[in-house]
Amino acid sequence: MIEILVTASFPQNLLDKLQAVSSEIKVEHYVGANGRYPEDRATNAEIMYTYGGLPKPEIAPNLRWVQLHSAGINHITNQPFWDSDILFTTTSGIHAPNMAQYALTQILAWSQRVPTWFKIKNEAAWPQNRWDNYLPAELRGQTVGIVGYGSIGRELARLAKCFGMIILTTKRDARHIEDTGYIIPGTGDPQGSLPDRIYPGEATRSMVAECDYIVNILPDTEKTHHLFNEEMFRAMKPSAYFINIGRGGTVNENDLIRALKKGWIAGAGLDVFEQEPLPDSSPLWQLENVILTPHTSGFTPDYDERATDLFAENLRRYIHGKPLLNLVNRETGY
Repeated sequence: MIEILVTASFPQNLLDKLQAVSSEIKVEHYVGANGRYPEDRATNAEIMYTYGGLPKPEIAPNLRWVQLHSAGINHITNQPFWDSDILFTTTSGIHAPNMAQYALTQILAWSQRVPTWFKIKNEAAWPQNRWDNYLPAELRGQTVGIVGYGSIGRELARLAKCFGMIILTTKRDARHIEDTGYIIPGTGDPQGSLPDRIYPGEATRSMVAECDYIVNILPDTEKTHHLFNEEMFRAMKPSAYFINIGRGGTVNENDLIRALKKGWIAGAGLDVFEQEPLPDSSPLWQLENVILTPHTSGFTPDYDERATDLFAENLRRYIHGKPLLNLVNRETGY
């Protein structure tokens, strides 16, 4: 019998879904305070599903695999077991529909000049020159650069293609373009056939220089930290918009603020920041050419349903000795 400990606060119907995977497993449900795992609660679990709180190795001697409730791993790299040989997997792939929709919303908001709509509405005055204030930029023929072609980027490419946009993207290994992670049926670009051009990560600066919209979806690693800096922003078109739904640490925020104030770029749509919560002293709150949200692009009412679909698939793979989806590579940091 394979014992599984689920510490996420799932309702019974989702726990039943997991138990139904096999008669060879036993699912135990325990939710600790504030997502933490107590120091004195021993477990015989071989598999654990968690937000991030992990037991110490001495009280979990049988643990072999941890399924995380998130796509990011930064919050567990200083946790127990990180330096061990146990497997870690993520929920990468389940965020694709909602986060791609968020990025497209930002693109549409800037192309349709939505901030101007609200500004003029608040003035309660019919504008004298509607053409100057409301003339949109049609997306057909515009270029979107997707920095990081994972599941979210692939779904964004699928949506953007419907608008007739030119798709450029970067990928760490541009030689292998297929999606090998978890894919929600009907979403994304499994074969990597949608981009008009794919650049290696080292050529990001060359790519962004051609783009009208740049969407950053990168994780924060040693190689990507502050990738978007003054040099990168100066390479962009003055008419370009920068959208960040990856990680705040990939952007030098001071350089971004300068770029927005000095007109190196036209505007930014930001969901993630170097420091969260974003301090009330940050100039980003006051800049008119910024649309920001408090790290909510990953929110969806279907999150737990999708997460347990993924976990159930990985459980089947584990039982039958097949490779797990979304296996974390400790060297690359994701």
